[in-house]
Amino acid sequence: MNCLPVLRTLLLIRIIPCLAVGSVLFAWSPIVTGQGSPKVIECEGDYAKHLQGICRDDDGNLFWSFTDQLVKTDATGKSVKSVPVADHHGDLCFRDGKVYVAVNLGKFNDPKGNADSWVYVYNAATLEEIEKHPVPEVFHGAGGMDSRDGHFYIVGGLPDGVEENYVYEYDTEFAFVKKHTIDSGWTHLGIQTAAWHDGSWWFGCYGRPAILLKTGVDFSLQGRYECNVSLGIVGLGKGEFLVAVGQRTESGRHRGVLRTAVPDPAQGIKRN
Repeated sequence: MNCLPVLRTLLLIRIIPCLAVGSVLFAWSPIVTGQGSPKVIECEGDYAKHLQGICRDDDGNLFWSFTDQLVKTDATGKSVKSVPVADHHGDLCFRDGKVYVAVNLGKFNDPKGNADSWVYVYNAATLEEIEKHPVPEVFHGAGGMDSRDGHFYIVGGLPDGVEENYVYEYDTEFAFVKKHTIDSGWTHLGIQTAAWHDGSWWFGCYGRPAILLKTGVDFSLQGRYECNVSLGIVGLGKGEFLVAVGQRTESGRHRGVLRTAVPDPAQGIKRN
């Protein structure tokens, strides 16, 4: 086996810690620390469109949204199952045996609100689609989501020049509860990924540089950082995350890599 592509990928991630998309072709193989838990996890396979988000179930299995393909792997990244899905499937979350995905079928980021926002629900064991919920309040297009205390929180697009972001809260049956405002300043295309972890919200945004927003439970801004978690972020144990990095193969297809990360007062989140 030629290990040079894997080595180049790891060096690239280490040298450029907030990289979103690279240009390296690599072969899948689990990379494990001495304690037996993966520190870098490569998703087996490559996909036509780029990674939009990740989530993790109670057994450590991982779910990867590649825009029009939903993928389940084990904790090391080895493929378990994948299914084609509607374009555009965004960021996702796991709860009670189900995977919930923020989906937009209309015009994302349109100032006039011509989005078509949904949450699609899948059986986490089989990836069978079992429910769909319209969420029309997500005016500029649903892009990401997570859950907290039985409620779901959905983020999405933001037209140019709007100086605040929005989080849309729904109950367990997806009845609309409230629109929350984050005094964040403008971020490119709004918010792409969301994670509730360690008593704070963590939101990943596109841009050059990409932006990480950290807020309290009431969405009061706690920090705005130049750090890229816009392709996926999920909490692990206390003070630890998995953060996604995208890679592009030589043929132009897309792959996903996860790396462990920790909170950092200067950077927001720092990859290990």
